[in-house]
Order: sequence, then structure tokens, then C-alpha cells
Amino acid sequence: MGATNTIFYIAILVMSIVIHEVSHGFAAEYFGDKTARFAGRLTLNPLKHLDIFGSIILPIILVVAHSPFLFGWAKPVPYNPDNLSNKRWGTMAVAVAGVLANFLIAFIFGIVIRLASHASVSPDFYFITSTIVIVNLALGIFNLVPIPPLDGSKILFSFLPYSFDPVVKLLEQYSLVLLLIFIVFFPSYLYPILSLLFRLFTGIAF
Repeated sequence: MGATNTIFYIAILVMSIVIHEVSHGFAAEYFGDKTARFAGRLTLNPLKHLDIFGSIILPIILVVAHSPFLFGWAKPVPYNPDNLSNKRWGTMAVAVAGVLANFLIAFIFGIVIRLASHASVSPDFYFITSTIVIVNLALGIFNLVPIPPLDGSKILFSFLPYSFDPVVKLLEQYSLVLLLIFIVFFPSYLYPILSLLFRLFTGIAF
């Protein structure tokens, strides 16, 4: 992949991550917690959200390594579960909001690609729209992995009884190690899901 395409991929990834995080903040605010707003994080300005490793360094490494799966993360939007009108369902809604935002973006641009298939458009158009779909599907799928601090863990933990709290705390304690192990050894397991969803959304084989 050329330098221009790499920069383009990372730019789309960063903005998709920003939308993901802002969606968390708006969901928390809907349930009564304004921590993200008070922290100035309900903005699409990427400078407010960037995590140097997760938003820039890791994506570059994955692109250079020709990883089959491109993903990353930003600084989490802060929220206080104690401020939520319903702590259990509010926490789950906050987690789901970011994933749904990415899938919604992928769905919209998937429809654009389907409509464009009936018109004469440039290859650059397909490259741009396909990249947006791929990146957002990858983010949505990756964040559903049930490893803290990813959204999938918060969704899973919301369904667990309080007796599982010691297990949850143990997983959170070693979350970084577990996440790095997954990134290094298991990202290829998500590729078939990405391929299937890309075909469903766009009608094009991945």
C-alpha cells in the first residue's frame, strides 16, 4: 500500500474512531451523565480524542505489516456510571452506542455503493466508499470482542450477575495484556466476519 493510501486509511480510521467515542458520550448524556460534555469531548475535533498509540502508531504498524484487519482506538470518552438513570442498562447502552455508530456508517455507505453500481463512477469513488465501509465494520467487530476495555466486555458484563464481579475485576486488571495477546495472535479470526458483513452491506465480494 502506498504512502497516500496509508494516510487516507488512517484518516478514515481516526474519524471513525472519533464518531465511535462521541456516540458513547451522547448515549451517556441521554441517560443523565454529562461528564463527557463537561470534559469537552462531545466534539468531532480529532485532537480531543487521539491516543498516540491506538490512533496512529498501531494503525501504521498494521498497514505496514499487511494485517488482514485494521483497527485502533482513541482516548475513551469519560462517563460516570453512577450518574446514569439506569446503571445496568445505561452502561450497556453507552457501550452499544459506539458499535452501532460504526455499523450505521458502514450500512449507509454500503447503500451508496449499491446505488452507485447502477451508475458510471470512478474507481476512486469505490476505493473511498469501500474503505469507509471496511474500516467501520472492522471497528464495530473489534469493539465487540469481550476483552476489557472494549465495548464487548461492557455489554457482556452488563448481563452477568454481581457474583461475577471478582472475575470481572481480574479481567480488567489484566486487560492490556489480554488485548495485546488478541491483537498479536487472533485478529485473523475476525476476518471472515468482516468479509461476510462487507458482502451483505455492499453486495460486493471482499
